[in-house]
Amino acid sequence: MSHKSVLFGFIYIYFSFSLHGQDTFSIVAIDSVTGEVGSAGASCVGSSTYYPHGAAVLSDVIPGIGAVHTQASYLAGNQDYAHDLMMQGLPPQQIIDSLLVHDAGNNPNPRQYGIVDFNNGHPRAASYTGSTCQNYKNDTNNIYYSIQGNILLGQLVLDSMQVRFLNTPGSLSDRLMAALQGAKIVGADTRCAPKNSSSQSSFIRVARPADPYDTLYCDLYMAYPQNYQGVFPVDPIDSLQTLYDLWKTTTSLIKKKSGLPVKVWSAAGGQVIFDFTGLQDYQDYEINIFDLTGRTLFRSKVNSWNMSIHPFARSYTGVCFYQVLSKNKTVIARGKVLVK
Repeated sequence: MSHKSVLFGFIYIYFSFSLHGQDTFSIVAIDSVTGEVGSAGASCVGSSTYYPHGAAVLSDVIPGIGAVHTQASYLAGNQDYAHDLMMQGLPPQQIIDSLLVHDAGNNPNPRQYGIVDFNNGHPRAASYTGSTCQNYKNDTNNIYYSIQGNILLGQLVLDSMQVRFLNTPGSLSDRLMAALQGAKIVGADTRCAPKNSSSQSSFIRVARPADPYDTLYCDLYMAYPQNYQGVFPVDPIDSLQTLYDLWKTTTSLIKKKSGLPVKVWSAAGGQVIFDFTGLQDYQDYEINIFDLTGRTLFRSKVNSWNMSIHPFARSYTGVCFYQVLSKNKTVIARGKVLVK
């Protein structure tokens, strides 16, 4: 996710029209062994017409350095300022202290922050909850994580996130996903109680130390449209879990990409090109392509050794997933591709 000034301008305009707190529950964390930096959260805020969507707007993950969440009456100027201070090497508590003095709206009281940094393997964390954030509001942190929330059902949301994060084995991304599952309570964000849901959007983002700033190891989100009517059919955290489980599978395959019988790459104008020359007979196979929500974008028999397809709306850009199935429906290749 790129935090360019033009993008932030649109985000600022979008949220300026809504005076509600932007987010409700989130976590930033560091794995001091692997050097991974992570961020996850959810909110009763829907998708917009530009990336990032919904709650993901609050997340700034800086590979090898740290992560910043600026939420509740979100202002892009505060997030930009915190990013710059982290790049200068300031510790989390000092960044928050400076944010309070230099608030972009001259009033830090409705803001909420969670910040963590790697600090050469000696992580530090800090959090802040302003006095006029909407209730229920609170935060908690330790040296390598910070959890915060506002407009909550109660303290149980934050406590459950913390317990899940601390007691789940596995990678940093596994623990962040578990923390979100801990908050999957109807009305966790009280605004979403009428939707029979914890939230309207959710995200998880994890960076390895060498990741480019704009291309994180894990960058997944799910968001219902802002104007969605009626009850949400699936809680966004469960939808994100589905995406995450698929991401884990495809990521393990991508590490061995050179050995896969199918090669894939993006071309200009949204074209996706598949090379099936590694198969014995392309006529025995089928290809399926899905978007991040699991919706089928394209399904067809493989009809040539080199197959160029354009299964997307002209406006579609971003990551999608593919599967190649044999005649007996066995998955022989799967992965993800970035549509440009």
